[in-house]
Amino acid sequence: MASLTERSPATTRKSLSHRRALLALGGGNAVEWYDWMVYGLLASYIGPLYFPSGSSVTETMSALAVFAVGFAARPLGAIIFGTLADRIGRRAVMLFSIGSMVLSTMIIALLPSHAVIGVWAGVILLACRILQGLSTGIEAPLNSAYIVELAPEGRTARYGGIISTYVQAGIVSASLVCFLTTSVVAPDAMASWGWRIPFVVGAVGGLVFLWLRRTLPETLHTTGEKQAEPARVGRVWAEVWQHRLALLAIVFVVAGAQALQYTWTTGLPNLARSAYHENPDTVFLVSTLSGICVAALYPLVGRLADRKRISRTFIASRLAVVPLIFVVLAYQQPGMATFTVVMLVGAPVLAFTMGLYNTVAATLMPTSCRVTGVGLGYAIGVAGFGGTAPYLLLWLQDLGAGWAFPVYGAVLCLLSVLLYVLVFRRGAVRVGS
Repeated sequence: MASLTERSPATTRKSLSHRRALLALGGGNAVEWYDWMVYGLLASYIGPLYFPSGSSVTETMSALAVFAVGFAARPLGAIIFGTLADRIGRRAVMLFSIGSMVLSTMIIALLPSHAVIGVWAGVILLACRILQGLSTGIEAPLNSAYIVELAPEGRTARYGGIISTYVQAGIVSASLVCFLTTSVVAPDAMASWGWRIPFVVGAVGGLVFLWLRRTLPETLHTTGEKQAEPARVGRVWAEVWQHRLALLAIVFVVAGAQALQYTWTTGLPNLARSAYHENPDTVFLVSTLSGICVAALYPLVGRLADRKRISRTFIASRLAVVPLIFVVLAYQQPGMATFTVVMLVGAPVLAFTMGLYNTVAATLMPTSCRVTGVGLGYAIGVAGFGGTAPYLLLWLQDLGAGWAFPVYGAVLCLLSVLLYVLVFRRGAVRVGS
């Protein structure tokens, strides 16, 4: 086997270029998801300061409602910036995405509470979450499109797995930083100002990867589907409409993955802290361990998909996930041991659900309208089913109908498989699937 030193200079340069691109792309993605998840993890601290009501559950649910509203901005971000990315290129939009996330995260870190500026505290907080929604509305689909266009043939799922690992690293880092903060800062100080520390960490990290993304190569006009000039907006949307069944499939491919993602990363931890009053340090520690397990499995999922084909791996893994969703029914009353088991059993569920969905979604659209189509489908799926999952979990649990939530998740997963198969049979699935 040839060693690295025996490779041609051109091959070596291309390999290094891909590594740098993956670092800038994946690192920025990690920071985006760190910033996004920190709010959800700290909702039980944010609620009393910005939406005081006297009830810890109500205050947390109010903060989670703002969390859900942020998702509603994602379709708008996908529509505006997805179209722009399909017309003028990927890199400039990536820089906007991470820049707006850094700005909004720093504002949240410094935002005075309701006791200081009254109702404006909640209004500004909501505005920041909407800006973050615009940013994440384009970040994930743009990354998915970029990876499909950048990856060498036969390594699409593996590259997608690397980016998923970065995403998970951001989510795990959010849990880890929250855990370390609650371990070091006294409970009263944590409730007063300590919760701001993770937001400051995220904003500073974002500046680093904003600088690194300046050198990302452009991929819009370097794939097999070339365009002589930037596409008109009408043309981009005409192509999205032409692939409307694929768009619907993307919505549910994303919905099934994101509903589970936010159940385990946000819903269950907040249920443990606000409804069952579990120890916050332990909750963050268990969430972090679960996230590390998920991250460790992502590369294996990517390699398996490239070896067995993306389509087969997606269908088989999504169907296998359906019965595993019902493990959430085990956590119906306080108990850290049960919480730990549910979180750790959920790790492979999340790995096989989240490890492929971005790549699968990107293979459903052609290059000329990929970011717009994937972005719109992604935003609708996340806003309608991902962002609402934590609220729905707590609400159903409060009503004594906790059994309904895993049924809901199972239906989303089954619909995603059905629609994907319909698109696949029409021959519309692309890029080595």
